[in-house]
Amino acid sequence: MKKVLVFGFICGALAVIVFHQGTLWVLYHQFPLIKAVTGAADAFRPQGPGFSLRGVPPWNVPQVVSMAFWGGLWGILLAALIRWVRIPDLMGGFVIGMVATVVAMTVVAQMKGLPMWAGGNSIAIWRAVLLNGAWGWGTAMLLRPFVLRGD
Repeated sequence: MKKVLVFGFICGALAVIVFHQGTLWVLYHQFPLIKAVTGAADAFRPQGPGFSLRGVPPWNVPQVVSMAFWGGLWGILLAALIRWVRIPDLMGGFVIGMVATVVAMTVVAQMKGLPMWAGGNSIAIWRAVLLNGAWGWGTAMLLRPFVLRGD
């Protein structure tokens, strides 16, 4: 249990920094190349490069720190599922990233007074799917060395 809590939180928080924010950084800085190769719409480019230090309510904590904290909590859930339900880790990580997207775009959006599903903005939804899927996959990959599948 302790292993799941500790490694789940640490790997989930690190995955926010490395995979979630790293993917956002690449999308922002390499967008002209991505657009040339894939034909992605200009609206798919993020507004900022990630790693935002802007304070978020209620305690004015930097945004990237807040996201790392929540990524750590979701990482505990993923580690527990890998340990006790024995889901395939990488696919399970991506699926947990999708669940996090659904929760963020419904429950969290309503709590913040924002429109659900980004007001129907499909580009924002797909970008969230990509970023949270990268987080989930990265968390699962970081958890692999800790062999959570044992007794």
